[in-house]
Amino acid sequence: MALQKISQSTYKGLCLKIGTQEQVCFRRDFVDIAELLSTPKGINGTGIKTGSWREGFRLKGSDIDCINWEENARVIWNKFQWQVDSFHEYTVVLCDCSKSPPGYVLLQMILLHHPFLLSACIGYEHALLFSSTKYRALRGSTLHGQNFIMHGPCYRLEEGGVKYDLAFGLSSDHWPPPALGWIDRCQAWPPSTVVADIVRSGCHFVSIGSKVGNHTDNEWRISFSKAEQKLVYAMNHTQFLTYGLLKLFLKEVINKEIKEENTVLSSYHMKTAIFWVIQQNTIPNWNPQNLLEGFWICFKLLLKWIYKGVCPNFFIPENNLFLEKMHSEAQYTTFNRLYDLYEKGIMVILECPSIGSYIYDSFVFDPRLSLSTEHMMISEAAFDEELFQEINNSVLYPHKLKPTEYIERVEKLLRFPLSQYKILMLQRLTVRILQITVFHFNSKRTDALNVNKQMYILDKMYCNMLKIAAKFGFISDMLYIAMYFYITCRYKEAICIINATKVKLREPGLFYLKILDQEGYIEAVSGQSWSIKMREAAAADVRLHKNILYIPELTPEQVYSSKNGRHFLSIPPVVLLHMLEFLCYNQMDAVKARTALQNLEDVVFMDDRIPLFISDISLSILGICYLMSGNPWPAILCYIQSLKQYHRNGIHEITAMRMLGIIYRIMKNLSALSLPELHKLLEKCLQYMINAL
Repeated sequence: MALQKISQSTYKGLCLKIGTQEQVCFRRDFVDIAELLSTPKGINGTGIKTGSWREGFRLKGSDIDCINWEENARVIWNKFQWQVDSFHEYTVVLCDCSKSPPGYVLLQMILLHHPFLLSACIGYEHALLFSSTKYRALRGSTLHGQNFIMHGPCYRLEEGGVKYDLAFGLSSDHWPPPALGWIDRCQAWPPSTVVADIVRSGCHFVSIGSKVGNHTDNEWRISFSKAEQKLVYAMNHTQFLTYGLLKLFLKEVINKEIKEENTVLSSYHMKTAIFWVIQQNTIPNWNPQNLLEGFWICFKLLLKWIYKGVCPNFFIPENNLFLEKMHSEAQYTTFNRLYDLYEKGIMVILECPSIGSYIYDSFVFDPRLSLSTEHMMISEAAFDEELFQEINNSVLYPHKLKPTEYIERVEKLLRFPLSQYKILMLQRLTVRILQITVFHFNSKRTDALNVNKQMYILDKMYCNMLKIAAKFGFISDMLYIAMYFYITCRYKEAICIINATKVKLREPGLFYLKILDQEGYIEAVSGQSWSIKMREAAAADVRLHKNILYIPELTPEQVYSSKNGRHFLSIPPVVLLHMLEFLCYNQMDAVKARTALQNLEDVVFMDDRIPLFISDISLSILGICYLMSGNPWPAILCYIQSLKQYHRNGIHEITAMRMLGIIYRIMKNLSALSLPELHKLLEKCLQYMINAL
């Protein structure tokens, strides 16, 4: 009975640490719907998120795993599949698993339609092999302007403080013959519908070979990332939290104070253990009361595997996941470490800081505590805060699809039954699609259209699209209307939109990155639908996507940001608002333009809502506006400050070029100045520097 109560407390603590069932549900739904809209050719496109992020975890310090595969290449397991399928436009690759350890294959090029891949091939026994090492190097050369390090088969990138592990590989629509035995094992779990879905999804191949094989540089590892994601989705919430507890225990206890390169156990081993335990039906009914029992069974299974030196892959059991790292000394050390923990009994879980402290407080100091419903575990404001963060983190890639293709996909998705979270995400992505569509087509219009009725009709349609987007979007989405009015020279209309947006952004309880005033938020929108909450109390950074013209003053920043691997410029809404206000008044009223510039300066330097990691663009915008107002020295100082910031937007090159351009023009004009004028100029420059310091 005591263990059941501790399990209940652990369940509640894990819900707070990892997420309630509803939170995990909307995380998954948001990623799923964004992927369906953004990936070329539906679910069989060029890339998806995988790993713990896709599974629904949001643990601090976790990487976001992505796998990108060749859209125009297909892998087959026998030539019969080649005859059945139509590969007129595809590069065809044939698998050979006879010369490699279990779980690895050699890939033989059968039909090459894309010369780009030829440089990754080598000759071998009268055949053309697709080399994993050469392919990895080939794909790495395409990551222009991005700093990365190799992490296994992945390129590890960092952007905005988040680490991304990007793997490149190939896909197959066919289930691997070495994994056919897995289908026969699936009697109790997962359900037959999930099994069928997994088999239909095929598999992937990532560019890394086995270290114990004879073809390390040329072998490819079979990846079941899609299948694993579907299996995690098939877990109930207790099983999911048990998996999360294993991950936390690994990080905070087992691998504590061990360098990453020296670790033997990984989170993938934890995932493998819980897959086996669930499938073997050791616990018939997983629920909050037996969560710790499930954890302990998984832990003992890991201990058994380490003792034997064998961790069987869930899909291909002959593939020993310990084969490369679990050598005699590592095996001895790891086993002793885990056995010491095992001897402490199941309450060793108290050594896990993020969960142990909660169990201790809730159970020891309040033994009468019972399991509350998940809806009571977190406040409405806290739930909405994460919901908006997840929505805001969704990304569209307009350079991959035409705007009309996005709209067609939205129409198709609306024909199917969707969860409330998928509908909400579809609403948010549709807002972005409408904005992208307007600016995409507006940037392609010709001067011939400016004088006829067709341009009037298009303009009216664009305005309506942006107004619809603002009606269903965040407060900050109103700024797209202001940008459109500015580039079409309707400055007074733009100012009206800017003033309305300014009022909303000043409301208490505003969500921007987080909700600073939760009481104000609850008072303003508690109990309202999420659509209303987004429109009345939420704001996000404004994204200027690459290859689309928004406002000419920031076009150079967009170009260089794109060159440095960014898909969009990300601008704090309050900064863009005051920039647009200055730009409009700069065309109408010099006095109001000076006031607007001062307001922009106050926002950039004194508004604590603007995060440091995005201040590069804020300072550059202020520098641009200073220069437009005829103040080159403060513009230079702003550019200098911008270059010192984290290069979130990848605009450091154009910022330096803008600054050097000003200095060049100043130096060119110095020869025309008299000595008193030069002295006065130097005093002014010194005063600006003192003010900046």
